[in-house]
Amino acid sequence: MIDKRPYNQLGGANHGWLNAKHHFSFASYYDPAKMGWGSLRVWNDDEIKSQTGFPPHPHNDMEIITYVREGAITHQDSLGNKGRTEAGDVQVMSAGTGIRHSEYNLESDTTKIFQIWVEPSVRGEPPAWGAKPFPKGDRAGKFVTLASGFKGDEDALLIRTPARLLGATLLKDQSESYTPVAAPEGQTRHLYLVVARGKVSVNGVELDERDGAAIKDEASLDIRALEDAEVVLLDAA
Repeated sequence: MIDKRPYNQLGGANHGWLNAKHHFSFASYYDPAKMGWGSLRVWNDDEIKSQTGFPPHPHNDMEIITYVREGAITHQDSLGNKGRTEAGDVQVMSAGTGIRHSEYNLESDTTKIFQIWVEPSVRGEPPAWGAKPFPKGDRAGKFVTLASGFKGDEDALLIRTPARLLGATLLKDQSESYTPVAAPEGQTRHLYLVVARGKVSVNGVELDERDGAAIKDEASLDIRALEDAEVVLLDAA
């Protein structure tokens, strides 16, 4: 099953400094049919104007992944962490028992990010933060694991949930396949794919730039670039 979620049909709000589109119910946008996808609770497509951002605010018991599409985001938190994450790179904040953080665009141009929230498998853990560069050249024509809760994905950022976030850049007419993580008996894996740039087909379903697709019960995915493209895929419980 592949349920296409066109960008132009997403909910959201334009706050002036922030133009946010929500793949799932979030803040003032509510759709009872889109409360999440398995353990995935939030996938926001945010455009943040220069010299603006999210002032300090709290989170707890959530794995929050930020994928920077364009520009850069500067993070600071109550643990003393501070870092600047650039386009193509990823940061992960495990909110755990509680953390306060701010996210600002200190660049001269608009920053564009995907912010992804996944429920942790265990609550009440100490909070943590990390960031890592993932050069797009290293994932040209193939998926690279960006964040993971699985052993064996040592090069990825750690998340505290049985999920895997992957990214790939594909030239026009290139294809890449992905086999979902095997689910325990009686359970289902929930995959969510968003096109960060370009246009692709996923098992024959065409997705334009910034469209999403909720996927389950597919033995494998065949992703073909209909034009030069960049895709982000979450495989979660």
